[in-house]
Amino acid sequence: MLRIISLILTLALLGYGGYYLHGKHPEYKTKVIELINSGSFHTLEARFTPAQIMEMHRRELLKGDKHKFLEPSLKFFPYLLMEVKYTTPIESTGEGIILWDQTDGEMVLNTQDWEKTHGFGDCITAGTEKYEFKIINLLSQKGGSIDRDGLCKSLQIDSNVLDLWIESCHKKKLIVQSGNNYRLHFQAPKLHVIPETQLHDRLVTKSFKDAEKVPKRFSSSQIKKIAEAAFGYDFAIRSTMDVFLPVYSLTVQNPDGSMHTSYWNALNGKMLTKGGYVH
Repeated sequence: MLRIISLILTLALLGYGGYYLHGKHPEYKTKVIELINSGSFHTLEARFTPAQIMEMHRRELLKGDKHKFLEPSLKFFPYLLMEVKYTTPIESTGEGIILWDQTDGEMVLNTQDWEKTHGFGDCITAGTEKYEFKIINLLSQKGGSIDRDGLCKSLQIDSNVLDLWIESCHKKKLIVQSGNNYRLHFQAPKLHVIPETQLHDRLVTKSFKDAEKVPKRFSSSQIKKIAEAAFGYDFAIRSTMDVFLPVYSLTVQNPDGSMHTSYWNALNGKMLTKGGYVH
């Protein structure tokens, strides 16, 4: 009898808690659902083991006989997978998948070599709007630099409006003036891309037990907003899903007792560059 009463009270508390969160704090509702369904998560399937990577890069990582590997660990980096449709340059409709890194804010172009865009992370941080992307996209298409007359003719907007757009982009450090021209304020920008990831790897599920997940730097809503702003009116996101990239943490102990840690993509066996990765 006591067990039945306890069960009823527990269900009542859960029900009230759900009602309270939905009414007073809807932002917590998703987190509660995630906790309830936290038995497993989606991850890309690893092609390499840490032992294989350590063997392939032994000379690079171990500088001498007195350097040694410590036990490797596995981390999972967060990505947002989006099913999208868009207009292609030949005026047809394309459909595909986008994989977007939630630690550096960049889109993956190809999972074989893990080529990525460069500049979207800064755009997210700056809170770039759709009208500002009209200037950014035009500069990207023109090789990164164009004069004011060229901007005005290509965008076909009022001169006063263009001045407001330029000033806004300039304040957000998205563009800079160089002589008579304006250019993108990114080193080696890569923003003029087809909104689709060439996905060569399959998704698998993994248990949450003992899985070390790297924190997200950019939220799903931030990424969806920047993608919609960047890829234009005809771009649409049909569905989204959280996906994780398996990454090996390899630590080398030096003769003086100090340690050096590097991070390696388990899909292609290559070391991750600094970028926006959170270690």
